[in-house]
Amino acid sequence: MIRAVLFALLAALGVFALTVVTKQPRDHRDWQPHLAKTASVTETAKGWTVSPVRDWTYTEDGVSSKDWLAEAVIVPDQLQQVWLVLEPHPGYPMMAHTLVLFEFTGGELIGLTIEARKETDERFAPVRGALNRFELVYVWATPRDLLTRRAVMLGHELELYPLALTPAQETAFLTSVVTRTQALSEAPRFYNTLTSNCTSELAKAAELTWDPAFILTGGAAEALWEIGVIEGTTFEAARQRAIVTDPVIDGADLPRDAFNTGMLSSARQRAMP
Repeated sequence: MIRAVLFALLAALGVFALTVVTKQPRDHRDWQPHLAKTASVTETAKGWTVSPVRDWTYTEDGVSSKDWLAEAVIVPDQLQQVWLVLEPHPGYPMMAHTLVLFEFTGGELIGLTIEARKETDERFAPVRGALNRFELVYVWATPRDLLTRRAVMLGHELELYPLALTPAQETAFLTSVVTRTQALSEAPRFYNTLTSNCTSELAKAAELTWDPAFILTGGAAEALWEIGVIEGTTFEAARQRAIVTDPVIDGADLPRDAFNTGMLSSARQRAMP
């Protein structure tokens, strides 16, 4: 009897494992609206255009508008600064969401968030995320969208770090995430909590050596501080300067260009030792 039960359990486990391994990612499902559009890339003489770009607005009560910009023009020769945004998970300091902002000449900004692409009836769970339950999505969006969604609607803290990269490193990183965006639009992939999450995808694009912070993502900024990509005499000093929750909330109602200007001004003032 015991042998039969064990055999049945092993058989069920085998079927489950086979289902996970053989499941194919799909681009067409009933996605949650903010993750519904797949970004595509078009090469131009000077760089790329990325389309579409999310530009939603938010209040404490939820989404107040659902605009998508037709495209954003990205010219790598005009790239001035790469910024890392860290959104610590409330109550779980080892976990955080990471995303990046790219700043160009004249204060133009565009952001990229990499997420588990959830369907309308799904909620994220780390274990499910390791079992091919979610597809992967690269969402290009305005900084106002990305930051106010988290600070205003979700009530989360935000940290914004300027990355100490050479111009060549900045361009290589931008090129890599743009290339990965186009590849994903052509061939869907699964999100994976351990190997293809928000942080590990960015780290792979930057060709960083593997670090535990790729999984325990709350340590991503400190890991970058340890290798000199985030500057500061101590990491805690750098982290305190990086907290931008209040400026994001204060500027939430501004037009997106004014939001960008105010955000950059505040971030630079705070980043000064």
